[in-house]
Amino acid sequence: MTTVDIDPALIAAAVEWARQDPDDGDRAVLEAEIAAAQAGDGAAMASLASRFAGPLEFGTAGLRAEEGPGPGRMNRVVVRRTAAGLATYLLQRLAAMAPGETADVSADPAVDATESTATGQESRPPRVVVGYDARRGSKTFAQDSAAVFAAAGLETILLPSELPTPVLAFAVRHLDADAGVMVTASHNPPADNGYKVYLGGRMTDEAGRGAQITAPSDREIAGCIDHDAPVDSIPLAADGWTVADRGIAASYRLAACRVLDPERTGHRRLNVVYTPLHGVGGAVLPDLFEDAGFERPYTVPEQAEPDPAFPTVAFPNPEEPGAMDLALAAARDRGADLVIANDPDADRLALAVPDPAAGVGESGAVAGWRMLTGDEVGVLLGSHLMAGLRPAGSVVGNSVVSSRLLSRVAADRGVPHETTLTGFKWIARVPGLGFGYEEALGYCVAPEMVRDKDGMTAALVAAELAAELADQGKTLLDALDEIARHFGVVATGQLSVRVADLALLDAMMTRLRLAPPATLAGQDVVETVDLTQGYRDLPGTDALMYTTADDSRVVVRPSGTEPKLKCYLEVVRPVEAATQLPGVRAEASAALAELSASIGAALGQ
Repeated sequence: MTTVDIDPALIAAAVEWARQDPDDGDRAVLEAEIAAAQAGDGAAMASLASRFAGPLEFGTAGLRAEEGPGPGRMNRVVVRRTAAGLATYLLQRLAAMAPGETADVSADPAVDATESTATGQESRPPRVVVGYDARRGSKTFAQDSAAVFAAAGLETILLPSELPTPVLAFAVRHLDADAGVMVTASHNPPADNGYKVYLGGRMTDEAGRGAQITAPSDREIAGCIDHDAPVDSIPLAADGWTVADRGIAASYRLAACRVLDPERTGHRRLNVVYTPLHGVGGAVLPDLFEDAGFERPYTVPEQAEPDPAFPTVAFPNPEEPGAMDLALAAARDRGADLVIANDPDADRLALAVPDPAAGVGESGAVAGWRMLTGDEVGVLLGSHLMAGLRPAGSVVGNSVVSSRLLSRVAADRGVPHETTLTGFKWIARVPGLGFGYEEALGYCVAPEMVRDKDGMTAALVAAELAAELADQGKTLLDALDEIARHFGVVATGQLSVRVADLALLDAMMTRLRLAPPATLAGQDVVETVDLTQGYRDLPGTDALMYTTADDSRVVVRPSGTEPKLKCYLEVVRPVEAATQLPGVRAEASAALAELSASIGAALGQ
């Protein structure tokens, strides 16, 4: 055991936290660490120092951190303080509004905002809806939030069970709520949890109604959070909130089915394997597929039920190696047409398809499967929807770190396209949006329903496209080949550099700014853009973009939710004839690997 000097101030802060912590488990953990630290245990002292290094910073992504005691972790003390701050913000915003400043429609808070009238709404308190996933502390954090909101006088609606993030985002608009809170850490490691905030109703304009917060709302909410408030000074209501009717999930499914083209109802024959990756998507997606006229997907049994330990995967993210192994094995055994995966809160979608290039097994079925990239799924969904979007004058959009291919397809088909900053808080606010995506498996196919990424409605549209192609004797890979023949082969990838110290992210970005690469992968860098200064119509953000002479591109930015530096890579190669596709794809793949190595070297990796 390593011994260190005892920090009396740190010990005192930890003792005081333990005294007021309402969670028995967290209190026991902290008391054990305090005792060990007082005995000179260096590891315990270091753990305490980490827990008490400072409060979690509330930003546009809300809060996200490992669960546990202390101001630097996700716990009941932090959640209650944050909920009290959000309640203060909503009440202050409402009080500052001039009478009639915003339109508002009354609603039965547990049923449907569209069925009621608009009488006396200027005087009603803010309405907030709270949802939660199946992570360890999520339900307790949601219940604590509801108790704080109700005590503050807010009209509070708690979703009835563990449900996907898109259902909460849907409920904000459907119930005409002024705000929404989703307790989730999405696809983060099992130890983490988070607190995601949406604004709606009278608190934002139509473009942001039901979307995640952006600046300056994040700073204004953060300014209302008292990080030193004694827990027993935060009022808690014993009751007074409404538990939404369980029909909220059925209302979501009913609205979700409208994303499908009514003229394509004959295209519903599809053999699908589905995994919710131990998350909450299984509570909605299989029923949704049946409602839409598809055969109920086969759900991977080992991953069907919510489990906060995520026992069958190293990391609960369908992009991570091994996460899809059980689903792909089931697909091979069942001769499936398509594998669909959601991340644990079901706001992301991953697809896998049979790959004829891998050969045929003894049964005659395709032996190998290929995961589609987020950019491939994005252009497939976008191009599929464009026929309906063009007559409506709707816009398609994607983030600046995603492929440029969608913009080229849109230009060819006469559909307006917008590029946004990273994150659906920006994509969802594109005026006239009909479809938006970003490469990290996020897709918005029904922005009037869910103004955020939604892995379940996106799965419906993907299934519609796959079934329609199957009726023509084609596959999603055939559709990608057709796009490549018209617009060239586009290969995209990502290099992530994980760090233990967040200060290293600033150091790496500074290194690139002071010594930008003159060449990448043997090609001259012909354009270097520091996005902190803004780019075209985009506001400033901490990112760097390099374009080379052969139109390859690299965008480098710190992650907004994880201790990573992310490099987004794109290689474009023209195709002159269909017979060239295999060779051009191999060339593009090799060039992508070279580009990754080159930017890695520029970062000192």
